[in-house]
Amino acid sequence: MKTYMANAQSVERKWYVVDAAGVPLGRLASKVAAVLRGKNKPTFTPNVDTGDFVIVINTDKVVLTGKKLTDKYYRYHTGYIGGLKEVSYKKMLAEKSDLAVYEAVRGMLPKNSLGRDMIKKLRVYKGAEHNHAAQKPEELKLF
Repeated sequence: MKTYMANAQSVERKWYVVDAAGVPLGRLASKVAAVLRGKNKPTFTPNVDTGDFVIVINTDKVVLTGKKLTDKYYRYHTGYIGGLKEVSYKKMLAEKSDLAVYEAVRGMLPKNSLGRDMIKKLRVYKGAEHNHAAQKPEELKLF
């Protein structure tokens, strides 16, 4: 019996919509990253982008457990000397909750050209509205 190896031309992509209301950030990010990679499909191939498109809505209602809201920081560097910046997740979830979800998912994808292609299939929105109704997304149950 031969092993099936997917290629870029044979991949069929679907669209999923995920409601992030009341879901912990890390659990949401890990499930979404698995769908973006294609690990939920039997045709998963590690060296091919077999994943689906994911739309995440209601990111302003995502939660952090424990004391992460005050103790956890999003850190980034501007590129200049001494340019390390820190933003607490309390402030980040209040102002840019879509960026918090985006960065959490991006951190769980491969750090190579394949991961850069996978993150392009993620759409993140603060509210319950999105403009991808034409793609007929299916609801993805996380838990």
